[in-house]
Amino acid sequence: MLRAGMYVLVASIALGGLAGCANKGRPAPVEDRSLAGTSGKSLPGAENAGKPGYYSVKPGDTLIRIGMDHGQTWRDLVRWNGLENPNLIETGQVLRVTPPNQEAGVVVRPVLPSAPATPQPAAPVVAAAAKSAASAPLASVPAPAAAATETVEDALVFKWPTRGNLIAGFDEVKNKGLDIAGKAGDPVLAAADGRVVYAGSGLRGYGNLIILKHNNTYLTAYAHNQTLLVKEDQAIKQGQKIAEMGNSDADQVKLHFEIRRQGKPVDPAKYLQAN
Repeated sequence: MLRAGMYVLVASIALGGLAGCANKGRPAPVEDRSLAGTSGKSLPGAENAGKPGYYSVKPGDTLIRIGMDHGQTWRDLVRWNGLENPNLIETGQVLRVTPPNQEAGVVVRPVLPSAPATPQPAAPVVAAAAKSAASAPLASVPAPAAAATETVEDALVFKWPTRGNLIAGFDEVKNKGLDIAGKAGDPVLAAADGRVVYAGSGLRGYGNLIILKHNNTYLTAYAHNQTLLVKEDQAIKQGQKIAEMGNSDADQVKLHFEIRRQGKPVDPAKYLQAN
């Protein structure tokens, strides 16, 4: 019995040490997936459930994903909701996902200038003839029409973020952006002026990911990179190299590129400047 007790003590110490190591460094905005509400306590923000501008946390959610789905940064979510530990959100917890001084759905002036940048623009995508039925030349993409409906405050001109063949187009269910093939190390360029609101690998399915916030309406996401060349909160100019293409969390080397309007994925082909 004494020997069995020693084994339990050693195992407890080892597990505690591993947990301590895992929590070192910058806190990642990820969820603690422990069961919520089992103690009968009232979850934070429960009184706001169902109200506009609020979101009820679901199993598998992370602050990064919640922020991207609502056009916000995970740091803003931490601040607006007074979260002491960004690693700990619970299923059923209700989070504010719009600024405290802004009604849900109201677009205010951009946080960054939306005028065209002066540095060299992003190189347009050059498409070679595609042998696969799934591959389509990007040169045939029509000129953007959706941007014409935007107000002066939130209108932007997006430029192609890399060169390569389009291997997967936008699909609201299966693919929330465009997949562009290339070689490992190919440059990934900012589609418009913005600020880095996320740079890391904390969102499953995206690999090494960069998210840029362009104004209070638009975000862009650049996934599966080999190398990230920018840091969070860094100001970025249109056409600036922000990453190198790779295959992190992907089955081949490619860039997965998304444009999100107020958090909702939209077809980038309708917003990108024609070649």
